[in-house]
This record gives sequence, structure tokens and C-alpha cells, in this order.
Amino acid sequence: EMMASHVELDNIACNAAISACEKGDEWAQALGLLAGMVAGHVECDTITYNAAMSSCAKAGEWAQAVSLWVEMMSACVGLSAISYSAAVSACEKGGEWAKALGILSE
Repeated sequence: EMMASHVELDNIACNAAISACEKGDEWAQALGLLAGMVAGHVECDTITYNAAMSSCAKAGEWAQAVSLWVEMMSACVGLSAISYSAAVSACEKGGEWAKALGILSE
């Protein structure tokens, strides 16, 4: 809705919205916001991806979280301890221990 109203978005506002989606169990909305950031050429940083991965992890959407992990690495976005934690947590919730070990070995 913010994009439709011609409000200029920035990284901070979008990151806050994605974090709010995590807290509200709206993982699909978080991914939609991330996609909107990419389409709108708004910088996606470590915080952006961490919030989106955490949202997916919380919802048990491990495959989505791993996909974001891969996207994050492909985009050369800096990984943090939170990045590893979110990705591994998502795999743990999905019973994907081998994927979790693979992430930790990166």
C-alpha cells in the first residue's frame, strides 16, 4: 500500500515493516515486502534478510528461509550471527538437520 501511495520508501522503513510482519506471524507478507524492495531498488541489507528469514523460521517455512539464505549469499550481503541463527532455526523446525549442518559449514 505504501508503494501505491507514492511514498518514497527507504531501507529503514521497509526493514521495520518486515520485522513487524515477523512479530505478527505474517511471513508471506514479509516476503512480499522484500520482493517490493528489490523491485523498487531499495537497498536490502543484512537486517532486511535477517528479519525475513526470522519471519519464515518462526512460521516453520524452512525452505523459504534457506532460499533467502542463498539469495543473501548471492547478493553478497554480509552474513551475521543472526543470519546463521535464523537459517539454522528454520531448518531445525523443519527437521532438516542436514541442511542446518550445511549452513553451519559455510
